[in-house]
Amino acid sequence: MRLGISFFHALVRLTATGAAFLGAAAVAQAAGCGTALDSGYHDVSLTVGDQVRHGVSYIPPSYDGAKKMAVVFDLHGSNSFPRGQMRRSSWDKVAEREGFIVFAPQGSLDGSMPGTFAWNVPGVTSREGGQDEVAFLRAAVEKVKQDYCVDPARIFASGYSGGGRMLSAYLCSGASDFAAAGFVNSLRVGVPVENRDGKWAPDPSTCTPAKPVSIMAFAGIKDEANPYAGGGKPYWQYGFKTALQRWTQLDGCKGNGTAETADGVTFGLYDTCHSGVRIATYEFANGSHDWPRPNSKAAVIAAASDGKAAGVMKVSTAKKPGFNPNVDPAPRMWDFFRKADATDLVATAAPPATKVNASVCGEGASVTDTVEGTTCSSTISQPTDQRRSGLGAKGAL
Repeated sequence: MRLGISFFHALVRLTATGAAFLGAAAVAQAAGCGTALDSGYHDVSLTVGDQVRHGVSYIPPSYDGAKKMAVVFDLHGSNSFPRGQMRRSSWDKVAEREGFIVFAPQGSLDGSMPGTFAWNVPGVTSREGGQDEVAFLRAAVEKVKQDYCVDPARIFASGYSGGGRMLSAYLCSGASDFAAAGFVNSLRVGVPVENRDGKWAPDPSTCTPAKPVSIMAFAGIKDEANPYAGGGKPYWQYGFKTALQRWTQLDGCKGNGTAETADGVTFGLYDTCHSGVRIATYEFANGSHDWPRPNSKAAVIAAASDGKAAGVMKVSTAKKPGFNPNVDPAPRMWDFFRKADATDLVATAAPPATKVNASVCGEGASVTDTVEGTTCSSTISQPTDQRRSGLGAKGAL
């Protein structure tokens, strides 16, 4: 009799366990995996608070609803829109070739031209109609994970201009959704403040990332919209080098940054940072605010020098740079993202080991030689020393 009761209880527990297992499997099925989707663009809407927000996803032909894929968020610049951004960045083409999903969210502000939009960047934008963009991006990440079969450990983000400023603010807010991030003419690290010495710097209290994050940043030295050296609109002010130096501090990077220049492009790499993250940069001597474009002529010359061009058998005796200076940002970022835990991130050959110098550290930094190499130290004043702030620049995009 007791055996029968024990067997009955065991059967009940087994049935309950099985039901829980099937329930969990059903939840996993509903979370995006199990259903194939047509490839191409899909308009997406989601409700955040009492607002309906929008975006566009791109599904590659290889998507079958069974294999978990990586996702890249592609944030448009000011006075643009999601599909226009994908045309600019070519993330959709890279996704089609490499097999991952792209999601392009849409900012809440109306742009200067009909059908265009901009981001209500927290801390630096004060404009009627702006919504909580941080909440929107968090919700968009969850929406993507629910609707598509994705690997939550491989969700990345890229931002251009105002989109990159928004992405910077999102990371600074403490959000930890993105495994790595890329910035084109847009790297920020907090609200700009002017210290008593008259220099602009990021306010440390406005950027507190949840964890170290790998970053790839592109900057044009002749960028007039978001000036490389600083200045410009109230929301900008401190330069690219200052932003970079502050990110190396937040990521805990140590003193073996490298730098190499070829064909007017300088590639920099910090590869000894906390938790194995890395920071890579491309600076273009003749770069403007436009999205950088690869030089097709340079690619033909490079192929010829390797004997790869049709009918060409040529051996080059010139010393090759340790990286490919013919840069196409989206595929370069994708290589960086997918190899975040590998030694060789972006270069076709290891760049020569050179010490960081004062120009790499940027404004508001001191340089110290140690047994590990050269390190940058912050001399950025705290907000209590500020004279002016870029906080809430009215009408700024």
